[in-house]
This record gives sequence, structure tokens and C-alpha cells, in this order.
Amino acid sequence: MLTITSGLCDLLALNVCANSAGLPPRRDAITLQGESIWKGWAVNDLLLLLARVLIGALFLGGAVQKAVSPGDAAALLAGFGLPVALIWLALAYNALAGLALVTGLAVRPVALSLALYCAVTSVFHFIPADPWQMSIFVKNWAIAGGCLALAVAGAGQWRVGRG
Repeated sequence: MLTITSGLCDLLALNVCANSAGLPPRRDAITLQGESIWKGWAVNDLLLLLARVLIGALFLGGAVQKAVSPGDAAALLAGFGLPVALIWLALAYNALAGLALVTGLAVRPVALSLALYCAVTSVFHFIPADPWQMSIFVKNWAIAGGCLALAVAGAGQWRVGRG
């Protein structure tokens, strides 16, 4: 059983105290055996930051992949009769959206747009005869789910430009 006293706040040796920081406790705190884990604000914000960085890194990696090896995406687009120039638009979108998530800027609308992007681009990977493409198809939907969760939760307290 985990016991946390109201005056002690140690999250990964950050020594953050909700009371001294003037931040109110959040009701949506993670709980362990019915006990609130330090009134939740620090843990939830850390988890939101982690989610934003992980999902953002995925889209930043997608932008780098399109820049380094545009031929793969070009073949996919050409196979659907779409203009190959869409690669550069997707690259820019992936890079900007990934940066927005990592920094915490406009997380709700960006995450919502990324969920839609994942849903739309999953169509390119719906190739039942190819198990690899089908795994990408399913992953796109899972990523869309994560983006929808970020759209609901927002950026949290740990973000760039927080006043």
C-alpha cells in the first residue's frame, strides 16, 4: 500500500509540492487502492507530457522519413492515383503537428486533426493480403485513439508558453 502525506511530494526526485506551488489539487488524479497519488496534478501532468512527446516523436519521425526517403510514400500515393507532391504537404504537416504536441502548443485542435489524419491515411494501409500493411492500418487507429485522448485532456501544465 502506498501512503503519501499531504505535505510531501516527491515525483522522480523533482521535489515538487502542490501547496507551495499554489496549484490546486485535481479531482481526476490517478489513484492506487482508492488513495489519491499526491492529489494528482504532478503525476497527471507528467503523463500528459510523456504522451505528447511520444506521439509527437512519432509524427516528427514520419516527417524525417518522408524527407529522407520520399520514394516509399510516393509509390503509395501513386498507387492510389494521387499527386506525389502531397508528400511535401504531409511532411510539413507531420513536422508542425509533431512540434506542436511536443511543445504543448494548441494541443487540442492539433490532436484532433492528427486523429483525423490517422483515420484518413489508414486507408492507404488497408491491404488485407499484406500483414505488414495491416499492422500499420491498426496502429494508425490506435494512434488516432491516443490523439483523441490528448484532444480531451489538453496539454497539461507542462508546456511551452505557460504563463
